[in-house]
Amino acid sequence: MATRDESMELFPDRPKRPRDPRAPLADRMRPGTLDEMIGQEALVGEGSALRALVEGGELPSLILWGPPGSGKTTLAWILGEMPDHRMEAHSAVVSGVKEIREAVERARRVGLRTLLFIDEIHRLNRAQQDVLLPHVEAGIVTLIGATTDNPSFSVNAPLLSRCRVLVLKALDEDGIVGLLERAAGDSERGLGKLGLHFAPDTLPAIAQAADGDARRALGILEAAAAVHSRGPGAGSPLSPEIVREVAGKRLLIHDRDREEHYNVVSALIKSLRASDPDAALYYMARMLEAGEDPLFVARRLLIFASEDVGNADPAALTVASSTWTAVERLGMPEGRIPLAQATTYLACAPKSNAAYAALGRAQDALRKTGSPPVPLHLRNAPTGLMKELGYGRDYRYAHNEPDAFVPDANLPESLAGARFYEPTQRGAEADIAERLHAWRERRRKG
Repeated sequence: MATRDESMELFPDRPKRPRDPRAPLADRMRPGTLDEMIGQEALVGEGSALRALVEGGELPSLILWGPPGSGKTTLAWILGEMPDHRMEAHSAVVSGVKEIREAVERARRVGLRTLLFIDEIHRLNRAQQDVLLPHVEAGIVTLIGATTDNPSFSVNAPLLSRCRVLVLKALDEDGIVGLLERAAGDSERGLGKLGLHFAPDTLPAIAQAADGDARRALGILEAAAAVHSRGPGAGSPLSPEIVREVAGKRLLIHDRDREEHYNVVSALIKSLRASDPDAALYYMARMLEAGEDPLFVARRLLIFASEDVGNADPAALTVASSTWTAVERLGMPEGRIPLAQATTYLACAPKSNAAYAALGRAQDALRKTGSPPVPLHLRNAPTGLMKELGYGRDYRYAHNEPDAFVPDANLPESLAGARFYEPTQRGAEADIAERLHAWRERRRKG
């Protein structure tokens, strides 16, 4: 548990505790006011709802949701400076029911409004979140939770309904460059005393390597400045090469069972459906680069081949099925090659969901009509009694008929004339549509 000094919390006009000059640059440059926050102007800028709440001194319980380095913890601590409030901070990684109950008990004893900040609140299990609920509901504490996970999935619905969700965005490149320029020029908290100069592409290179994470951007700048100051070119502009040296490999934001996983999978499928091979390849590559199971990708392609391409290109299912087998046998990294082939094939194939939609209509009919009797002519008659009862009577073997077509009705009587499959005019399904139309006309005429 960390509790800020009350004189600092309650009276923002009093001098603040000096920042440790040995702390990382990202900590030293942490904004101290809403005005200093970069990249979240819509959320905290002049005229925003949050600023109005802060200025009015009436803060509801909040869930701060955003990617790493977007300013969730910073915003929580700024809110903790509100007059007549005290701030108590916990991390869900190390805190549990015991620590939560102790924090609530302290809040009862103190005659000030308590902001209970729980970082990474998604790591609290359901039972731990339930402990918070009555105290948040009674107003004993005002909860401020921070999470990188979609709170719809990770926060209990009753607790979530008592909180306002604020969405913080990853900083764009311009925002991060502005932050870096501020840090490089700040002689009190930043690196201003070093007198750094930058080659034209250096700050954009840091912004690209940071991938929207302000904390990572400042860490790269600090490390690059340290390497540069000790190198042979200490007096020259800091170059992008030094940035690439200290930044290492970019780690993509991805997970296998939470929101970003589903976001990227959804983008892959919708790009395939939109016949956009470039976007589909990008999202497929993004999944693989982030460590996604290649067989999961192959499975999604297999489903897509049947659901969204269907009979417009029947070969698509064969391509996707062969891709699954190839990936399973090859493993990675070679498995990415058949995945790329299948992705581009499916994206460029004619599309039809007619078979999938037909199944849905058939299932709807089944739910409405139950299990009506199968027509007698379609039933098997393995026993004499069944033959006497008419099972299989008047059945016509299609291969003995002209064009191998039988005009008899085959649906149960209560569904006579029902149509479930409606082929499109796209790809190979156009030929199917033509044949089926002729057959239906012959069947209608008897």
